[in-house]
Amino acid sequence: MTRRAVCSIWCVVVTMILLRPLLFSSSRLQNWHVMSMRPVPWPDPDPVVAAAIGAMYGSRKTEPPLAVSVRDRLGEWLRDAVFAGAFGTRGRPGWSPSRLALVTVLQRAENLTDRMAAEQVRTRLDWKYLLGLALDDPGFDHSVLAEFRGRVADAGLEQAALDALLGRMAADGLVRAGGKQRTDSTHVVAAVAALNRLELAGESVRAAAEALTAAHPDWTAQVLHVGEWARRYGTPLTGWQPPVSKKKQDELAVAYAKDGYALLEAVYDKASPAWLAELPAVDVLRRVLPQNYTRVTGADGTEVIRRREKEPEGDGLPPGRHRIASPYDTDARWGAKRDEFWLGYKLHVSETCDDVPACGCGSPGDSACGHAAGCAAPAFPSLITHVATTDATVTDNRMTTVIDDALAARELAPGRHYLDSGYLSAALVTGEAARNGGIVLIGPLLADASAHARAGKGYARADFAVNYDAQAVTCPQGKTSASWSPCTQRGSAAIVATFSPGDCGPCPARELCTSSRAKRRQLTVPPRDLAETQAAARTAESTRSFQADYARRAGVEGTMHQAASHGARRARYRGLPKTRLDHAYMAVALNLLRLNAYWNGTPLDRTRTSHLARLELSLAA
Repeated sequence: MTRRAVCSIWCVVVTMILLRPLLFSSSRLQNWHVMSMRPVPWPDPDPVVAAAIGAMYGSRKTEPPLAVSVRDRLGEWLRDAVFAGAFGTRGRPGWSPSRLALVTVLQRAENLTDRMAAEQVRTRLDWKYLLGLALDDPGFDHSVLAEFRGRVADAGLEQAALDALLGRMAADGLVRAGGKQRTDSTHVVAAVAALNRLELAGESVRAAAEALTAAHPDWTAQVLHVGEWARRYGTPLTGWQPPVSKKKQDELAVAYAKDGYALLEAVYDKASPAWLAELPAVDVLRRVLPQNYTRVTGADGTEVIRRREKEPEGDGLPPGRHRIASPYDTDARWGAKRDEFWLGYKLHVSETCDDVPACGCGSPGDSACGHAAGCAAPAFPSLITHVATTDATVTDNRMTTVIDDALAARELAPGRHYLDSGYLSAALVTGEAARNGGIVLIGPLLADASAHARAGKGYARADFAVNYDAQAVTCPQGKTSASWSPCTQRGSAAIVATFSPGDCGPCPARELCTSSRAKRRQLTVPPRDLAETQAAARTAESTRSFQADYARRAGVEGTMHQAASHGARRARYRGLPKTRLDHAYMAVALNLLRLNAYWNGTPLDRTRTSHLARLELSLAA
């Protein structure tokens, strides 16, 4: 054993001896890590805390805070057993995971950091009441929350808390299968800097060099020219201005690639420690380089490195859904929706939108809803039944079936599902009802997205007459297609009708129809059954009854606004698993806020009532 190794061991031993009183005498730090889990029931509220809460809110003159209402109304609705897959059974037991989940929910309800949430556990009476803590309980170190999230996300238990709450709400009759639900999506910006391709290459090399230096500085000093690398990669690449000219940028990009490949060759050299290749930053660099560069050996034996360009085939860039966009969050992707362009994820939220049940109070009162005092029907809550977080490249229509399948698995499949056109297609409208027990999709079909239709100029698909019996298509100029070819496009059945160059070439309206070099128009049409469904749906969309029914979907915009006000559009953590977990706990928090309003008969939008509206209600009373 070398002298340096012996010294390092003695340093660790001496440090542990000196820090032993701090590590093991403080009750706060005894709960620093969640080592294992032994399911235990929640303790009853501490008598002193309960007496204080009763004195403050027992008269019901003051609306109790969320934590108090949840404990009184729901009791022990979340149990440790649902998190068994995330924690071991051996070792020193830590904090109850179900109570850590409650802390996480309250943290999301109030938009708190980990440090702030841990401080609330130590100081807030209502939180102690919910968690069953004594008045002098010191709580836990804030790092416990991060470890809890990591374990739960790694075990795939992101939805456990939401599932438990929905199960309780189903027992109370507030959610059910066969009702009405609505869904919408929003963008989520990743918790990392947005990098262009040049910055991505350089930052990936810098991240790998930093990780290697921290893990094995002696090895790094032997294989790198430290001074030169420190000048080039000593600071994040987002802190400087890249060269202005395209030529200089390309030269710098190739220089980054050469440095990256040289670093990888040193890591994978047989003389290097094998564990260096297992560092996450090294693995990211190994994936980023071939996605952005080609590397070949020329005829003279020299190595040639070139940047990949945006070409559909050959040596072009891989599809965006596969391409790493940041070395610090390998799940984040670039997405676009209408005028929005972002790096990160996409969030889909589904909620109930059933009719308010009849209350039977029989007489108007002086409340803002016009019902008798104490009537809870006007505050009947719309509850979130499902949240799904994907990377930003996943389109809405790919999630329709996923969402309905998840709702059906929870026995909460809606009878009528309201969605915007991005989620719908003729194939989904016809297939979802038969596939998922009668779910009817309500919404307008996506409009023709062809260039002619978007521009509103020229001949779009609707201008052609399709004759399925004759297997022919007639153009606006009266010409008939020369071929009719059934095929499969993107996994769906389709028909491609092609017109003859002899008809399209001399056509006086050819510029309004096609810009093809082959001087002929090709038209893709759906099979007959889908075409008929599409035509019937478009006819129904123009009726008043459809528009009145579809107006129910507009309410989900308020939910998306509420989610955005709780930070849904900006990821708090890196990586898709933890972002999914964060959104699931946000959904639980929003549901509890809505339930609290329902329990107390307080509409969530009460602060939006105008002075004029309040005057009208007072005069009517």
